[in-house]
Amino acid sequence: MRTADFDYHLAPEAIAQHPGTRGESRLLVVDRTTVERPFGALPDLLDPGDLLVVNNTRVIPARLRARRPTGGRVEILLVERVAPAEWWCLLRPGRRMERGRRLSVDGGPAARIEERAEGRFRIRFDEPIGRLLETIGDVPLPPYIDRPAAPRDRERYQTVYAERQGAVAAPTAGLHFTPAILEALDRRALHVGPGTFRPVKTEDPAAHSMDSEWFDVPADTAEAVADTRRRGGKVVAVGTTVVRTLETVASGRGLIEARTGRTELFIRPGYEFQVTDRLITNFHLPRSTLLMLVCAFAGRKRTLDAYRQALAGGFRFTSYGDAMLVSRSPSIR
Repeated sequence: MRTADFDYHLAPEAIAQHPGTRGESRLLVVDRTTVERPFGALPDLLDPGDLLVVNNTRVIPARLRARRPTGGRVEILLVERVAPAEWWCLLRPGRRMERGRRLSVDGGPAARIEERAEGRFRIRFDEPIGRLLETIGDVPLPPYIDRPAAPRDRERYQTVYAERQGAVAAPTAGLHFTPAILEALDRRALHVGPGTFRPVKTEDPAAHSMDSEWFDVPADTAEAVADTRRRGGKVVAVGTTVVRTLETVASGRGLIEARTGRTELFIRPGYEFQVTDRLITNFHLPRSTLLMLVCAFAGRKRTLDAYRQALAGGFRFTSYGDAMLVSRSPSIR
């Protein structure tokens, strides 16, 4: 199987540049048939006793503006915290950035590049920067959203159930939920378990190095999965990161173990799912690892057919776009 097998034509106008009203997205339901429903109908599309597992990380304003000593502008994207004053970052432009280079952060402390490795930079700031981010940082919108971050993004690029600080990208499948939808799920005895959990450039997906993601699966969520199995319910993952996490901590017989750690699990066609029964996700970019995961879950032909139907029907794609509710294919192709 080649990376090109996961390609499709995505017109720029299909990429949502602005968020819609929360809870009013369109939902493509991919099961025995493929039908469109409003996202607000989700509680009626699930069964009492099902479990939704969500990612409750909170997005930080991780994009900083800085200057070189020569006055040139640099954009810093915080990726992973090493220490209170030290982060792994991405720099743009980053081609001529080497160890020892000093940077002046707009409104914040100066910084020094300590290390460069595989396109990332370990940067030490002159003082801890975490508390300053709300003042000096911007929302880290993905590069396919071709506009500066706006004040509204601080609220809309965040789920309503976000709690734990640290994410630099929103768990976008969760952006559709409203308090009213969560209340409706509760009324139908549906349960919600929280957990805190790039395009492929190689021709062979197996040669792609998967980014590592940190996760924390609490005991309550592991127990909720066990309870769901006992009552015959389904485990519904809200987002691809949740799928990777659930499958990483699978302990057999559809159960999971409570654990904190990192996952580099690369799910692509051929993977045998152990925990996840249904998936809520947005529409992903061509040739991406996220699209490969959905194809592994639902079948490549079934997934790409659904994508073509969504594009023909005017669905909005990527982070601020519409959503899918996908049932696992009984016969993955």
